[in-house]
Amino acid sequence: MENQGLLLGEIEGSFADMIWEREPISSSELVHLAADAFHWKRTTTHNVISRLCEKGLFKRDEKGIVSALISKDDYQAQQSGRFVDIVYKGSLPMFVSGFVRTRKLTDRDIEEIVAMLKKEKDS
Repeated sequence: MENQGLLLGEIEGSFADMIWEREPISSSELVHLAADAFHWKRTTTHNVISRLCEKGLFKRDEKGIVSALISKDDYQAQQSGRFVDIVYKGSLPMFVSGFVRTRKLTDRDIEEIVAMLKKEKDS
């Protein structure tokens, strides 16, 4: 799967979300949904489906059914790691420091983060 460096634009990401939420889904149903949501023509929808398939996120079978090759959670995890690598030169502590300077963490946020880190350490 060649999706390690894949970034989706806002509209393309919204379309991908549409697929993830409904998959497996027919191309014809996606045409109708995209016409309503984005005012796309049939050809635009099919072109975007093809692009997302070429990028390794989805596949379309011979009957036109579109399904995911990678989950949304896995895609987001890859993109988060890529962001930290590019912007913070791979330093997770620098990322966290930058994040908490602009956003106040609640006690619940801190508890959840600590629990995740402890779980990761123990595995």
